[in-house]
Amino acid sequence: MAKCAFLGLGVMGFPMAGHLAANGHSVTVWNRSPGKSDRWTQEHPGRAAARIEDAVVDCDFVFLCLGDDPDVRAVADPALKAMKSGSILVDHTTASAELARALHAAAKERGIGFVDAPVSGGQAGAEGGQLTIMCGGDVSDFEAARPVMESYAKASTLIGDAGSGQLCKMVNQICIAGVVQGLAEGIHFAKQSGLDVSNVMGAISKGAAQSWQMENRWQTMDAGEFEFGFAIDWMRKDLRIALEEARRNGARLPVAALVDQFYADVQAMGGNRWDTSSLLARLQDKDH
Repeated sequence: MAKCAFLGLGVMGFPMAGHLAANGHSVTVWNRSPGKSDRWTQEHPGRAAARIEDAVVDCDFVFLCLGDDPDVRAVADPALKAMKSGSILVDHTTASAELARALHAAAKERGIGFVDAPVSGGQAGAEGGQLTIMCGGDVSDFEAARPVMESYAKASTLIGDAGSGQLCKMVNQICIAGVVQGLAEGIHFAKQSGLDVSNVMGAISKGAAQSWQMENRWQTMDAGEFEFGFAIDWMRKDLRIALEEARRNGARLPVAALVDQFYADVQAMGGNRWDTSSLLARLQDKDH
């Protein structure tokens, strides 16, 4: 069993840290808003620290699950200064590959391992301990961290060197953007044609059109329910990172760029916190 610190108790980090504790690891949590740390300790075995440095001292593993590059920088800097040599920093934030490479270098200077390890599976996957983790970093650091990450993951894969996990997550979000837009257009077309969406989905969901999004979202989309799931604000952040990387590496992402603007339309409708499947709401809004 490992001595762990978990920094960042949002909708993903809160249950992930809980799974670590439930699997017997010694867990200390920290969150920018201390109320979440207090609530976590009421629900799980472990302790809360008021300062980042106090949370990470003497830990074998330090896990981050934050919002964006600036958040990671603000937390990782004091964490690395207080972490012991030989420990490993694992960043579950969806952030830039550039930042992952910089953190890997900064960690190595201090004799600390680093793994960029963005996750896929959403809040439901975090709560159920069924996340998919895409990792970048040194093989030895990944192999050391993998048994601990198994507390909340169904699969962990080392993609390549530092930053590769973040690049893989960008591929994941690029694929999702196109699939969700296609599903939204298909459901919209079925409705406009007077078809029973349930019958349509039953007919096509076992064939070539099948996808995770179809299986898990068509019913809520048909019902116009979007107040749940992976928020558009976060998806636009992820697509921004992917599009910025594409400008650097020369990849052409016309569909991802277009869907990003469609999400901007949904934000203008007040859907900042709606699930990504709310692209359908934009199609049904006569102003769009």
